Amino acid sequence: MSITVIKPGLLSTFQDAGRRGHQHLGVPVSGAMDNRAHRLANLLAGNDADEATLEITLTGPELRFDAPACIAISGARLSPSLNGQAIPNDRPLVVHAGDKLTFGARQSGVRAYLAWHGGIDVPTVLGSRSTYVRGSFGGLEGRALKKGDTLALCTSLREHDLQSLEHELWKIKIYLPAILGLQPRVALRVMRGPHTGLFTEAAIENLFSAAYRASPDSERMGYRLQGPLLPLKQPTQLLSESTSFGAIQVPADGQPIILMADRQTTGGYAKIAHVATVDLPLIAQCLPGETLKFTECTLEQAQRLDAQRDAAFDQLKQMLAPVRALLNGGSASL
Repeated sequence: MSITVIKPGLLSTFQDAGRRGHQHLGVPVSGAMDNRAHRLANLLAGNDADEATLEITLTGPELRFDAPACIAISGARLSPSLNGQAIPNDRPLVVHAGDKLTFGARQSGVRAYLAWHGGIDVPTVLGSRSTYVRGSFGGLEGRALKKGDTLALCTSLREHDLQSLEHELWKIKIYLPAILGLQPRVALRVMRGPHTGLFTEAAIENLFSAAYRASPDSERMGYRLQGPLLPLKQPTQLLSESTSFGAIQVPADGQPIILMADRQTTGGYAKIAHVATVDLPLIAQCLPGETLKFTECTLEQAQRLDAQRDAAFDQLKQMLAPVRALLNGGSASL
């Protein structure tokens, strides 16, 4: 049982929470750029939060289902449709053998996440199914989808249950906690870091007051920003150290870079601040050319936001117990 790729889309790769524990070997973490939407799609499809999903960038693929399945789409709103009929984000949906899933005009965001109940059969590399395109490993042969690819479903739904399953799933009311939505913010919350003191007072003031534009070079490795310079008090050489998702590093030209999912494993540029994890999805869903602003928060505030988000995911998982019960009762492993 499988899915056929008719059109691959702009950049469609399999991602999960990332390849953790290997940065000391020079292996990037990778993983979903918008981990919130990735987890959300999985839970809505009746999966654990970290089954591999298909990260779809701006222009979505066209997929033909050769077996029935349950899917869910979260994140960017890219006008998905099934056999020409518009379908919603953030709902579990039943698809039949022969159905075609397509995407259309972008309405908001940049990256959508497509989850299948039971997941897609792609190999685990160093504990993760995430694709690292620059290294050509992980996901589907270490690359984005291409025309003619066949994706093997791990689980298929029984044909004779589809009509009743579809009806029962549609009756389930799903309420997303507000913190799991992509709520627009005037400014992203960032924390000062150990290198903040190396920057001039003017640089720190600029960071927390000026607007920065995401440059056309922004991508999965990092978002390069254009705006007022962030100069150091004096030229400083730092020892290279490990990098993290959301660190704001400033190279010699004074223009900040927000490190993202495919970031390098180590770096020696001074880091003026770090974006709170709860606001990273807002960057992941930002188009080059859009404007970002920053506001200061404390580590304690960022940790509290993380805890609130995780509690909301736990609440949603409990709420979706009827979805998992329906899917597990009406599915068969292949």
